[in-house]
Amino acid sequence: MAELYDTIGTGYALGRCTDPRWMAEILTALGDARSIVDVGAGTGSYEPDDRPVFAVEPSTEMIRQRPASAGPAVRAVAEALPIRSMAVDAALAVLTVHHWPDWRLGLRELRRIAPRQVVLAYDTRRHTEFWFVREYVPEIADLELGRPSADDIANELGAANVTPLPLPWDFTDGVFPAHWRRPAAYLDPGVRQACSALAQTDPEAVDRGIRRLRDDLHSGRWHDEHQDLLGLNEWDAGFRLIVSHG
Repeated sequence: MAELYDTIGTGYALGRCTDPRWMAEILTALGDARSIVDVGAGTGSYEPDDRPVFAVEPSTEMIRQRPASAGPAVRAVAEALPIRSMAVDAALAVLTVHHWPDWRLGLRELRRIAPRQVVLAYDTRRHTEFWFVREYVPEIADLELGRPSADDIANELGAANVTPLPLPWDFTDGVFPAHWRRPAAYLDPGVRQACSALAQTDPEAVDRGIRRLRDDLHSGRWHDEHQDLLGLNEWDAGFRLIVSHG
C-alpha cells in the first residue's frame, strides 16, 4: 500500500476533499471518544479537529500532504500498529481496509488499541454494479471482488451498528463512484488519479473505457440510457459506516 500511494498519491489531497455530510456521520460514530488513532489515515480528510488524533499511514507521499494543522503522523502499517493496547478511546479507519494485505490482522489491531472501532468501508459487489464498471471498464470488477467487502469487515469486528452512507449527487470527496450523476468528470485525468480502483486497473482498459464514455457523452447515449439517475439526489454506492465496541 505504501508503494502504491507513493506512486498514485501525488495531488491526492486536491481530489479527495472532506465532505461535511460524511464528516458529520463519522463524528456521530466517534461519539465521546476523547482520543483517536486514524489508521491508514492518508491526508487526514475525516479526522476531527476538536480532540487529539494520532495518524498511522504507510505512504510518505500521503503524510507529506497532510495539512499543517493535522495531528502527528507515523509511518507504519495497520497490521503492526506502534501503539499500546487500549491506549486510545477509538480507532478510525476510513476507506483503507480494502488495501491492507492482511485485513483481518489489521482489524484485530484496531480492536487491540481501542475499545471502539469506526470503519468506513463499502460493498464491493455494489461497486461492480456501478455503471462505469459495468459499461466502460469491467476489468475493475475483478479488483473489487478480490477486496474485503463491508459485510466481511462488519462480521469480523462483530459490529454493533452498520449505517449506509448514500452518495449525494454533489458529493465533494472524489471517491470512485462520486460522479455517478456527473459522468463528464471521469474524463479528467486528475479525477481518475484520485481513484485507486482506476489507478490500479490496466491503463489500456481504462483508456478504452474513457474513449467509449467520451463518445457516449458526445452522442447523448449516456444521458438517454441513464435518465433514472438524473432524477436522483443521492445514490447508494454501497458505502457503509461500521461501528464496533470491543
